[in-house]
Amino acid sequence: MRIGAPGAEKPVVRVDDTHYIDVSDVTPDFDERFFAAGGPALLSDRVTRGDVREFAGERIGAPIARPHQILCIGLNYSDHAAETGQAVPAEPILFTKSPNTLVGPDDDVRIPRGSTKTDWEVELGIVIGRRTSYLDSVEEAAAAIAGYCVVNDVSERAFQMERGGQWSKGKSAETFNPAGPWLVTPDELADVRNLGMWLDVNGVRRQTGSTKTMIFDPYVIVHHLSQFMVLEPGDLINTGTPPGVGMGHDPQIWLRPGDVMELGIDGLGSQRQHVLGAR
Repeated sequence: MRIGAPGAEKPVVRVDDTHYIDVSDVTPDFDERFFAAGGPALLSDRVTRGDVREFAGERIGAPIARPHQILCIGLNYSDHAAETGQAVPAEPILFTKSPNTLVGPDDDVRIPRGSTKTDWEVELGIVIGRRTSYLDSVEEAAAAIAGYCVVNDVSERAFQMERGGQWSKGKSAETFNPAGPWLVTPDELADVRNLGMWLDVNGVRRQTGSTKTMIFDPYVIVHHLSQFMVLEPGDLINTGTPPGVGMGHDPQIWLRPGDVMELGIDGLGSQRQHVLGAR
């Protein structure tokens, strides 16, 4: 985890809901340099030595520092593709999201100026653990993954689909990528391909799904992307969303100032964001 004010977060290891271990003496941040040097494996000795502290209401930041890039996979759940009326893709659909969209899991989400169709998307995030390109097999991809986290891939659908060009401009408004609360290492998950997912808006369940309906699982995604670009340590990949987004409802539902989103994934924790109006 990373806790503290925006821009001044310190790296910690979560012990339980009320306790953590400060590891800022091992690494100044969970950033590209940290992951390239070995990532979570660097922390084992420090964690063993204890020095457990109690949470005191600190803000939780994103579990990683601003990454080199945020990559996103579209229409990656068969049931979500069905709700949008689009064909299941033959290979992963790739778009990018501005790295400065990254915020903490409970930070406010701001509707952008001129927005009429701001939407939600609970997603599994992959964090890359080492510099990776041209992987020879899907099996190799597992060794390139440092861990997983919850992501809300907030989207402005009019910007995304009605303004021409790439999807990125509907995905890259400020605060549009809450992440966390934790980065969970792969060994702590029995099967990343079978995790329950959910999202509520104002206490009403809007998304219910599971990573088991992914079309392309995390290993396929990392292998595929490595054929087209270099993945850097600390890069974040958003892997798509299950059904229940606002765009998929009839009638469609869009976020408004004052709304509250709550979302989570089994084993990865939960988030809660208040929605603010445009600046």
